[in-house]
Amino acid sequence: MSRLWVLVTDGLASRQEEVTRTVTSLGHEVVGAEPSLSGDHATSSEPPDVALVIVGENSDEALGLIRTIVREAASPVIAILDVQDRAFIDEAARIGIFSFIAHAGDLEEMQSSIDIALQRFAEYHALEGAFGRRAITERAKGILMERGSLDEQQAFHLLREQARRTNRKVVDVAGSILESHRLLSSAGEPAVLDHELLVRIEDDG
Repeated sequence: MSRLWVLVTDGLASRQEEVTRTVTSLGHEVVGAEPSLSGDHATSSEPPDVALVIVGENSDEALGLIRTIVREAASPVIAILDVQDRAFIDEAARIGIFSFIAHAGDLEEMQSSIDIALQRFAEYHALEGAFGRRAITERAKGILMERGSLDEQQAFHLLREQARRTNRKVVDVAGSILESHRLLSSAGEPAVLDHELLVRIEDDG
């Protein structure tokens, strides 16, 4: 089991101590454990691998903290619930928690929740990356179709052939086209066909 850096925050001091003991018992390092964190202080000390937010009576404050961590830390958030609150869970899931725990003192449940959160977080970013890569490729195809009067299949064929010739990924070739498109447009370059079009677009970048 890999040693993780875990942010433990919010809740009563006694609850923080309990959660911290559980986390350290699992062999992980606790970073930034404070009675309450907000704003830029939420993740400024060390970038955590996972963040545990203890949800007490003030669920609105906990939701605000979760928003901050999701925005700033780029790490999965686990909510530790002192009170079962379905409305809170639904809202926290919408904001970006990846798991929640009802019994923070249970070592097995804690590690299982951390493992689940990390797996879901990795899957989410892999999916997000896949959508991003597809968007880049689609935009590059559109540029090639416009500049070379090509159909979609021909545009993708150009991308793929250029990737093979230059020993790069299709998305990398597409990215270079996007970066160069603005310069070419402002320069009023004439449209050319086939692989010459793609090579000129890349070279002019």
